[in-house]
Amino acid sequence: MGERIRLVVLFGGRSAEHEVSCTTAVNVLQALDPDRYDVVPVGVTHDGRWVLAEEAAKVLAAGGPAALPPALTAEGPAVEPMETVAQTVVLPLLHGPFGEDGTVQGLLEVAGVPYVGSGVLGSAAAMDKITAKRLAAEAGIAQGKWIGLRREVHDSGLAARVQAELGWPVFVKPSNLGSSVGVSKAGNAEELVAALALAFAYDERALVEEAIDGREIECGVLGDPPQASLPGEIRPSREFYDYEDKYLVDGAALLVPAPLSAEETADVQRLAVAAFAAVEAEAMARVDFFYERPGRGFLLNEVNTIPGFTPISMYPKMWEASGVPYAELIDRLVQLAVDRHARRSSRVGRRRELGG
Repeated sequence: MGERIRLVVLFGGRSAEHEVSCTTAVNVLQALDPDRYDVVPVGVTHDGRWVLAEEAAKVLAAGGPAALPPALTAEGPAVEPMETVAQTVVLPLLHGPFGEDGTVQGLLEVAGVPYVGSGVLGSAAAMDKITAKRLAAEAGIAQGKWIGLRREVHDSGLAARVQAELGWPVFVKPSNLGSSVGVSKAGNAEELVAALALAFAYDERALVEEAIDGREIECGVLGDPPQASLPGEIRPSREFYDYEDKYLVDGAALLVPAPLSAEETADVQRLAVAAFAAVEAEAMARVDFFYERPGRGFLLNEVNTIPGFTPISMYPKMWEASGVPYAELIDRLVQLAVDRHARRSSRVGRRRELGG
């Protein structure tokens, strides 16, 4: 990227992961090279308003204790005239619904603006856990046992079905959410009812999964064609890797690279790229697995198309261990966005020439 790029950093959002997005944005803004990027932070408030400058700084400040980067003064960032930058690229850092699920990606496609990360299809497919699991199963990728449910379906025999198919305990989560928001553990029929009520408070569909006694292994995927990073391992400080352990207490042990053999590392890297392809992801994703050994080996948990970029996030840590430092990682993602937009624009131009 020889020419300067206007980078619109889109953060916040309407989902329950608003604060996580703000924390991610602060760290990304601090890492951006001002000689390479004309940075324009755009905040999306809890009620869906898009704000610039001073209002964007307020949204960031409300998202967490991290210090704002110097470029975000009370007066907001200095935006250069359009003729001084070569191109505008959007970096969506909106976790969860209304950002990671293909909605914003569709808006940017309609607007004809290049953006970082997966497109509409990959974003939507990976965000919806039930859909992602179906696609992974079709691709032959091993995963744990699960049951997908809709809010309007009342199954009086659900507890018996869960006991027969999954066994107790189980984990219950919204189908469309991340960062462990709305996730809970149920050890019996009564706890299952409460867990489903929590999950349905966030989404119309919920997922009930077997509890897997295995190591939590993650792998980053980057590029076109996609490549996998060295894997990392999470060892939670709590009963499971929940929201508090991820973002509040910083108690989990993050081992990068994961203590795996060369054969195990190659295996999980191959599976990560396969899962990435199964959900039609693009540019980047963090692919999460359980490693059940002895037992079934690596079992896919989920694919995250906008992984966290906070200081304790695994995606940048894994790529740094793989030889791609934080700032370079962002540069690569921006370049991938530019290249994809050029390819798609070329195809649109050819269709016009052919009258299609």
